[in-house]
Amino acid sequence: MQWVEMFGYLGALLTLTTFSMKTMLHLRMAGIVSNLAFVTYGAMGSVYPVLLLHLTLLPLNLWRLRQLLQLTRQIEEASTGHLSMDWLRPFSRRKAVHAGETLFKQGDEAAEFMFVLSGRFRAVEADIVLKQGEVIGELGLITKGHKRTQTVVCDQDGQLLLLTYDEVRQMYYQNPRFGFFFLELAAERLIRDAGRMTQGLETAPGHVASSPNAA
Repeated sequence: MQWVEMFGYLGALLTLTTFSMKTMLHLRMAGIVSNLAFVTYGAMGSVYPVLLLHLTLLPLNLWRLRQLLQLTRQIEEASTGHLSMDWLRPFSRRKAVHAGETLFKQGDEAAEFMFVLSGRFRAVEADIVLKQGEVIGELGLITKGHKRTQTVVCDQDGQLLLLTYDEVRQMYYQNPRFGFFFLELAAERLIRDAGRMTQGLETAPGHVASSPNAA
């Protein structure tokens, strides 16, 4: 066996290995090494169809690898920090709201996600004030039937950015930072509401505190 053929066998072995890989990152890395082996084999052995094929596949695999690394960095940033919502402005609609207006009532059909630019709003049932930088209506997207879980009224004139749930879904799939922000936001809201419910039960008349020695 000539030493040039070793590059061909190496490339074939690496190509075969990619079919058993479960992660795209490792698959692309193995594909790049395989391309390099086949390029060397094609150039040294004058096997031009193989050479041309892998000269074409090499930049494609390098580009895909770069995309995967960028995606990984975005996910790491999203999972460790807070997302600025400024980039939502070009994709949303602005709405002015006046004090006394009701945005929606508990049980209404939910179709929009709202970001508070200014003013003050209040979730009536939970008695929670929502100010600049906070989000309204995110739970309606993930609840069964897409119903509003709170009645929200405007206490002070303000501005909102509106996005439909279809637009939110598109950004969720296209932008991992937004996806992680949305999941974190929904989780925080559910934990907060559960905490307020627990606090309400503990302070309700007739509530008996659990004994430390209770089973």
